[in-house]
Amino acid sequence: VQLQASGGGLVQPGRSLRLSCAASGRIFGINVITWYRQAPGKQRELVASITSGGSTNYTDSVKGRFTISRDNVKNTVYLEMNSLKPEDTGVYYCNLVVQVTHYTAWGQGTLVTVSS
Repeated sequence: VQLQASGGGLVQPGRSLRLSCAASGRIFGINVITWYRQAPGKQRELVASITSGGSTNYTDSVKGRFTISRDNVKNTVYLEMNSLKPEDTGVYYCNLVVQVTHYTAWGQGTLVTVSS
């Protein structure tokens, strides 16, 4: 399974974007898909994750602003980002980990720039 991330762009502070992470095929087994971001000069950090069962987790800085969801029919995970701030700027990557097989895959990254 390969992942394709999309939806990034340039947006003004306070506006919204929706990122998509599309898997090339159905994902079998218990798994988790995570969005990470990497700002210029900083380490990659976890933004949000969602399990195959629908449990979600968010880093504190995005709680209440970002929502992660998944459509298992379309094999796609979304990251709805509202009230964007300049500090949300970075390259956003999606990652898949399948629990039993430990299979992992990364999307290619999509750039989000929040600036006036």
